[in-house]
Amino acid sequence: MAIACVVLDFDGTFTDVAAESAPFLRHFRQGLAAAVGEDLESAWEEEVAALRAGWDTLGWDLGGRVVAPATADPYLTATCAAHRIMQRFGKGQDEARRSEVVQTLYREAYAHSATAFKPEAKEVLEALVATGLPVTVVTNAHTDLVEKKLDQLAPRGREKLKVSGDARKFLLDAPDASDARFTAVPEAQTLDGVLRRPVYLRRGRYFEALKRVWDATGTTPEQTLVAGDIYELDLALPAALGAHVQLVARDNVLPYELKAVELLGARGGVDRSLHGVLARLR
Repeated sequence: MAIACVVLDFDGTFTDVAAESAPFLRHFRQGLAAAVGEDLESAWEEEVAALRAGWDTLGWDLGGRVVAPATADPYLTATCAAHRIMQRFGKGQDEARRSEVVQTLYREAYAHSATAFKPEAKEVLEALVATGLPVTVVTNAHTDLVEKKLDQLAPRGREKLKVSGDARKFLLDAPDASDARFTAVPEAQTLDGVLRRPVYLRRGRYFEALKRVWDATGTTPEQTLVAGDIYELDLALPAALGAHVQLVARDNVLPYELKAVELLGARGGVDRSLHGVLARLR
């Protein structure tokens, strides 16, 4: 079935996440130290090292279930380290309260992120818009912040790029309205030999964001190409729904991400360059 709809992640997919996250990390760590009331220099380094060493079991833990790899990008690493540090210093035993504090710190620090696009980002966005297909950015970031960054990049056809923010791809819950497509999605995916934990698939808020795109464009999952840099957050659910997916491989792409995309056969693709997204439309 021909591709009739394109969905794009944003941070790390079209942006240089290492460059843009540097000011975010400074503000995030300062805010975390103030919230905990401790000098966290040593604790931060220790917790980040532990997360990197345990990449195949540890991650962003919500309610006892890992929802994303801890080391995929600096934003995820900061989030996971903050949760561990708050527990370590006895400041976040209540998960709901701890999550609220971390998310507040994240939003405040994200506003200080730099704008650093990948070299080919503008060219690829222009080419995607020129296909005439509906193109939507679906991101966990706030809509207005992403809109502002796209305005700064100013690709031709910018007005045709839609942004759906606050997707909360990390939440493992049901959508507000029942949908047979979501109900049919397995709870989790196992990747024996490359990952010692499950990949949870049923992400209701992300499904709702995708459904809004499909409803607005009159398309289906099977007609959709979804591109992102983190398999678990960006691609696992769309793939389970029948979409085509493109992993925009990071420098530190994890073995299980490559295996998961390989298992999709013709519906999956991997490329470090964003040009790989365009190749999927030919």
